[in-house]
Amino acid sequence: MESKPPFPPFTLKTAKQKVQAAEDAWNTRDPERVCMAYTVDTEWRNRAEFLNGRGEVKAFLERKWNNELEYRLKKTLWAFMDNRITVRFEYEWHDDSGQWYRSYGNENWEFASNGLMQKRYASINDLPITITERKLT
Repeated sequence: MESKPPFPPFTLKTAKQKVQAAEDAWNTRDPERVCMAYTVDTEWRNRAEFLNGRGEVKAFLERKWNNELEYRLKKTLWAFMDNRITVRFEYEWHDDSGQWYRSYGNENWEFASNGLMQKRYASINDLPITITERKLT
């Protein structure tokens, strides 16, 4: 059986570990690695897109990182309880024309008992920035 510690119910320490592990994984921009943190039947809402299952998540991440170039992410724990964690995040990226963006948002996560994320709901807003306004390098 797949598992990904730390496991719920979360403490402040283990919730922070889970958030840091997610940030580290997403910053690899490796869809195969990242999608393995989710249950096979994971449910996502990312902006206005609804995904079901690890295969759809992997395909989404491949598209995402083909369009969001030089992606760099920072996540911060906002709240946690039992098997749920909420994070605030910001990430920077540019499109193929060279326009930079900072994307801000919130994510609500729910975990299975084996530590894999079974639900992820993300709300995200994009702000065009100049290269000199970048904070995350």
